[in-house]
Amino acid sequence: MRALLVLIFAMCNVSMGMAQLLTRDQPYRIQPSDQLQISYRYTPEYDEQLTVEPDGMVSIQLIGSVKIGGLTLDEAHARILGQLNTRLNDPDITLTLRDFVKPSYTVVGQVASPGKFEMHGPITAVDAIAMAGGFKDSAKHSQVILFHRVDSDIARTRILDIKKLMDPKHPELEEDVTIEPGDLLVVPKNRVSKIADYVHWVSIGGYFPL
Repeated sequence: MRALLVLIFAMCNVSMGMAQLLTRDQPYRIQPSDQLQISYRYTPEYDEQLTVEPDGMVSIQLIGSVKIGGLTLDEAHARILGQLNTRLNDPDITLTLRDFVKPSYTVVGQVASPGKFEMHGPITAVDAIAMAGGFKDSAKHSQVILFHRVDSDIARTRILDIKKLMDPKHPELEEDVTIEPGDLLVVPKNRVSKIADYVHWVSIGGYFPL
């Protein structure tokens, strides 16, 4: 299970970047696995599609490897153009984002089908559990832990009483939590005695029994 968590946390790094697509006041920053198109106005024979590698690098036939991961499209354009100036006379290029890793969330622990799930619109914590196949009999329904990343290293925690949220007799059903891109829901087997409000992302696996 710990090996699965390590893999899923790595996938969440990519998903976290997709949250930027849903925030209008922040420019999108290029992420690993993004697909881009570079087009040359005067030398179209050099046009090519680029794939961002896990280390943020792309390989361009005229200049070799260039790191653009984490940059905006404008910043990446400027960086590539600066290097192309050493090979071409007054190059004029267009850099276009063609495809990107879709926004997603992750559910692990005591559910029937743990894993990463793409987001196709607003989704609540109860919906997310249902998409993961629902609770196993061993699940602690009343202490599902939601981890929401606030930066590259820190996650904010919240304990959700899904048992109460799923009970139509309780008015708390109207307070179901909306899941955001990159969020991680952990369904533990045993009661969680205590968890800090903020934790280091890489140490999440040590905070709960699965």
